[in-house]
Amino acid sequence: MLLRQLEYLVALARERHFARAAAACFVSQPSLSAAIRKLERELDVPIVLRGHRFEGLTPEGERVLLWAHRILAERDALWQELSEMRGGLSGTLRLGTIPTALSAASLLTTPFCERHPLARVSLESLSSREIGHRLAEFELDVALTYLDDEELRHVRRYVLYRERYLLLTPDGGETRSPASWAQVASLPLCLLSPQMRNRRIVDEYFAAEGVTATPSVETDSVAGLYAHLSGGRWSSVISHAWLHMFGVPEGMRVVPLECPAHGPRVGLVIADRSPESVLGRALLDVARQIRVHDTLNSLLDGHLAGRAG
Repeated sequence: MLLRQLEYLVALARERHFARAAAACFVSQPSLSAAIRKLERELDVPIVLRGHRFEGLTPEGERVLLWAHRILAERDALWQELSEMRGGLSGTLRLGTIPTALSAASLLTTPFCERHPLARVSLESLSSREIGHRLAEFELDVALTYLDDEELRHVRRYVLYRERYLLLTPDGGETRSPASWAQVASLPLCLLSPQMRNRRIVDEYFAAEGVTATPSVETDSVAGLYAHLSGGRWSSVISHAWLHMFGVPEGMRVVPLECPAHGPRVGLVIADRSPESVLGRALLDVARQIRVHDTLNSLLDGHLAGRAG
């Protein structure tokens, strides 16, 4: 049994298509199919359900896939540890992040790359469900997400910050400070889409005051939200972490919100298993030293002080 055969099986399970799996592995489709058939003969079990196209894995194939993930993770951990012993951690850190925490990722990745110049970072914006699945399948080293997510299992958590919610609104408005959620609901709003976890949290706060927000514009990205806010027509409820990337558009101001102004905890999660990702552990070491919480709060305090001045 060769590691290459296990890599082909993992790719096939991920792509669910022989041709796409072969392309991902930079081999021809006949070569990939032949390697998996050879693996079936060596293990003496059927692995792939075959028809006119890929139809999934057999129960035995699912078990082989689980071991393939483990074996390849052991190999990667070995390479990473040896590279560290040779004088510098190398390899690619696979970091997944929920879209609403993406703006804070550079607070981690920049010092990580400065400390480990031989390492690279692959950063992906993923849903919380995708993060849980890809951590379990050894496809991520670490993730940046909401820590109270009920779908996260068998992970270790490290708190980075607690979301603080603010009203971002055009200058010249009559909204008092701090603003109530009922006041916010009456404004022309641009908010994230309902499928976003941040939006569902915000909707709960509106409901707690007996109101429902009916935004004129909804978007599934923070960048899309800010693109509308820069026009000076719309207001929005934002997380203070977004100020790190987007700041306060010209002609707008941030207004504190009445309780609850603090949302759920956001932080890093790493799979609680052995082998532990060496690169993931290195990012956790960086996070323990840079105090993202203090950085974001200081940024917010600066914006609020500027507004007061």
